Amino acid sequence: MKEVPVPFVRTNQFGIVLFVAAAMLLQAPAWIAALWAVQVLTLWRGVQANLFVQLAAPLLKNRLAGAQTESRELQRFNNSIAVILLTLSLIGFWLDRDGWTGYVFAGFVALAALVALLGFCVGCFMYYQWKRLRR
Repeated sequence: MKEVPVPFVRTNQFGIVLFVAAAMLLQAPAWIAALWAVQVLTLWRGVQANLFVQLAAPLLKNRLAGAQTESRELQRFNNSIAVILLTLSLIGFWLDRDGWTGYVFAGFVALAALVALLGFCVGCFMYYQWKRLRR
């Protein structure tokens, strides 16, 4: 699969926002660690391995036929940024007893996912700039 259906992309974004919000509300960094695992597995094995997508797939069957798609390369770039920030978040929880550093990095990921759900992809903008600078 060279392209990723947009309903899968939105499902992952929603899962990111949900898990970071739960971690912050419950003051439970374990939610961030679980989210990190989901995103690392997605980066390693592809969107089909994403837990959020697997759980939502039965509900999305009708929406996949004729759905818009996004570039797999772009999604891997965005997922890589998420994994890096979530890794920094986990390191922040490990180093900072208060945990605020971990929540700040996780908050960056959640904010980017929320903004993407609202229509502007920060990672896509960064990808475009990165590609433009490489030329």
